[in-house]
Amino acid sequence: MLWNKNKTYVDYPFEKESDLEESVNEVKLKLFGSNRIYLDDKKKIGHSGKTQNLPDGYLIDLTNDKDPKIFVVENDLASHQHLKHIAVQILEFSLSFEASKVKVKNIIKEMLQKRSQEWKLCEDFARTNGFENVDFLLETILHKKDSFNALLVIDELSEELETVLISRFKFPVEVITLKRYRSNDNEILFEFDPFLNEVTEDTEKIEVSEIDTLVVPAREDGFKEEFLDNNRWYAVRINSSMIPKIKYLAVYQVAPISAITYIAEVKNIEQFRDTNKYIIYFTEPAKKINAVPLGTNKGKAPQSSRYSSKQKILSAKSLDGVF
Repeated sequence: MLWNKNKTYVDYPFEKESDLEESVNEVKLKLFGSNRIYLDDKKKIGHSGKTQNLPDGYLIDLTNDKDPKIFVVENDLASHQHLKHIAVQILEFSLSFEASKVKVKNIIKEMLQKRSQEWKLCEDFARTNGFENVDFLLETILHKKDSFNALLVIDELSEELETVLISRFKFPVEVITLKRYRSNDNEILFEFDPFLNEVTEDTEKIEVSEIDTLVVPAREDGFKEEFLDNNRWYAVRINSSMIPKIKYLAVYQVAPISAITYIAEVKNIEQFRDTNKYIIYFTEPAKKINAVPLGTNKGKAPQSSRYSSKQKILSAKSLDGVF
C-alpha cells in the first residue's frame, strides 16, 4: 500500500504482457532518461528457417560518447512466465542477434526514421562524435566485439531469476522492475528504479567513459582478513553491463575511519557462490593511498557500490570530489 492523507494506492498487478508494454511506453522518459531511445516496434530477427525471435523492443543508449550501446528488450510478467522460459528467450535473442546484425541494423534504422525526434537525437550524436551518419553509427555499435546487451523489464524479480541471469550468460543482462498501483478513483502510480540509476548518479562529476573503479563500503570485521590478506572482496552488487569497465576496486572504510583508504587492481570478477552478487579478485595486494575523507557532506558516504575513476579518487581532497 502507498498512502497519504488524501489517497490510498494499492497494488494493481499487470494482467497481460501488453499492459506492461503500454506502461513501459508511458514512463519511458523517466525510466530510461533523455539520452536513451526506446523503440517498441516488433519485428523478427534471425534467419528464415533458423533461429528467429521477436524482441519486444530495442534501447539505444547514447549516454556514453565513447561507447554507445544497443540493448535488446524483453518485457515479461513474473506470474506468467517460468524462469526457464525467460532465460531461454534471452539466449535465443542473443543467437538471432549475432546471426543477423545487418537485419537488426535495418530494423532499428527503419524504426528511427518513423520517429523524427529520435532520429534527430541520433543524427546529433553521430555528428558530434565523428560518425558519418546514423547508418554508420548503428553499424559501428552492432559490429563491435561483444555488442549484444539484453534488458529485461519485469513486474517482479525473484532472487532465483536474478541469479540465473548472472550465472548463465556471458553477455550483460540488465533488469528493471516496474510495478503499478491504483487509487479508488483510478489514479495510477508507477514504482521503478530508473535504468542504470546508480551509474547516472555517479556520473555527475565523471564521464561514463572514464569509469574504471568500483568503490565499496567495508566494516572492520572481515576487511583485514578478506580485502588485505586474501586479496579479494565478495557479495558485491554490480550492474552487469558495467563489469567490463571495472579495472580497480577501492574501499571506503566506514566510521570511525570514514574514508577511502585502499585501491586494488582487479584480476577477475565472478559470480559469488549461487547468488545474485559477485566476488572480485585482485592481481596483487591492495595499495594504501592518501585517505580520501568523507568531508562535510555525510550524504556522500557510500551505502553500497559506487562508480568512479582511479584518477579522480587519487586527486580528490574528499568524497565531494569523487561522487
